[in-house]
Amino acid sequence: MVDRAAASDLPGTATSEDADRAVAPVSGVVLRFGGARYAVDMAAVAEVVPIPVITRLPGVPNWLAGVVNWRGRVLPVVDLRPLAGAEQAPLPTSARLVVLSHEDHEVGVLADFVPGLLEASGETVDAMPATVASGIAPLVHGVVDHDGPVALLDAAAVIRLRDQLPSARRGRT
Repeated sequence: MVDRAAASDLPGTATSEDADRAVAPVSGVVLRFGGARYAVDMAAVAEVVPIPVITRLPGVPNWLAGVVNWRGRVLPVVDLRPLAGAEQAPLPTSARLVVLSHEDHEVGVLADFVPGLLEASGETVDAMPATVASGIAPLVHGVVDHDGPVALLDAAAVIRLRDQLPSARRGRT
C-alpha cells in the first residue's frame, strides 16, 4: 500500500490541488444557448430536431417552455436560458430541440444552435468556476477546454428539474 502523502510526490500522481480535475474521454452533442457552449453525453441524446410547435402551460416556472408532441407522446420542453442567467429572446431559425433520455424519462431542451459533436479524448474535466449562474450550476458536472470552455450538462439532473414542478404538473416526464 502506498502512503497517500508520499504518493502525491510521485510524477503523474493526483494531488489535493487536482481533486477537482479528472482526465476522461468526453464525447457529446454540443448545444449553444445564452451565449455559452454546453455538451451533453451522446448516450443521453435521443434525437435533435427542428423546434416543433410548443404549447405553453400556465402556472409553470419560466424554465419550462411548454410541451410538444414528440412521436405521439407529450414531451416537456425546458429552456435553460433563464437558469443560466441569459435573456429569453426569440429563438433563431437555427434553434433545435435536443431530446434527452434517462431511465425511461425524456425531456426536450431548447438550443439556439447545435454546432456538432464534442470528441475530446483525454480532456481534463475541471469543476465549474464560481462565476457560473447558481440556477444552472446544479445541472453541470464540469467544464472542458475545447477551443474555449464547454460546460458538461448532466442529462439526469436536467430531467430531475421535473421534481421542482407542482405534483399535478409532473406527469410522466
